[in-house]
Amino acid sequence: MSNDRGLQDAHVKIGTKQTMRIVELGRAEEVYVAEDADPRLTSKIIALCNQYGVKLTYVDTMDNLGKACGIEVGAAMAAIERDS
Repeated sequence: MSNDRGLQDAHVKIGTKQTMRIVELGRAEEVYVAEDADPRLTSKIIALCNQYGVKLTYVDTMDNLGKACGIEVGAAMAAIERDS
């Protein structure tokens, strides 16, 4: 990912439940999805992003997405929350 620093500096919600919640509340600016994550999880968030018009960005691996978010484990998805 080219903007690793940006994800760590932004207000990011990491993980499936938090990402889905932010999108459903209409507060997601952009969602990142790991390409190697379980399709049963990613298909739901992809559909939600399309429904709510949220920008979707793919990351090659869960490990890379986790690192970009500043955590030491992989992440299937993460959302940048809009400033209120």
